[in-house]
Amino acid sequence: MKPEESLRIENIVASAKVTDALDLPSIASHIEGAEYDKKRFPGVVIRMKDPKIAALIFNTGKVVLTGAKSIESLDRGLAILGDLLRNLGVTIPDEPTYKVQNIVTSADLGSTINLNKIAVGFNLDKIEYEPEQFPGLVYRLDDPKVVLLLFGSGKLIITGGKNTSDAKRAVERIISDLQKLGLL
Repeated sequence: MKPEESLRIENIVASAKVTDALDLPSIASHIEGAEYDKKRFPGVVIRMKDPKIAALIFNTGKVVLTGAKSIESLDRGLAILGDLLRNLGVTIPDEPTYKVQNIVTSADLGSTINLNKIAVGFNLDKIEYEPEQFPGLVYRLDDPKVVLLLFGSGKLIITGGKNTSDAKRAVERIISDLQKLGLL
């Protein structure tokens, strides 16, 4: 399998402003399973089962959705949350817009890689590699603006993406960079 074909979204985090203010104690008491303990966390947490997403609701009217595995499940999660809030009498847009903050994706290069040689071969101001602290090499790309975590097993984690094409571009870039150095 090609590395681009191994790409898998692990988590999408998105935020939306749904209204100007929310009554968190009321929301927590009226939505089954909602968690609210303002000493531990300043928002209400609602865990959805399908799609498997957590919604973090703040009194400012901002919500953060995390755990989505696709843009479609993110859309569904926001729609479910919108319905829950509307059922409590909260006025929010029919289709609230959200902003993707981070897409975390995994991939597999299909072979082991030598992180020590990569650390020597790559531009030093773009990498961090301290194997005593963390078993992976951290590689910061400018285009796309993402961070890759490379592991000796050939597995990658790509974080910081804003759209689903960022990860594919990052994998293509890392393959190209490793091939230029003769390390893949």
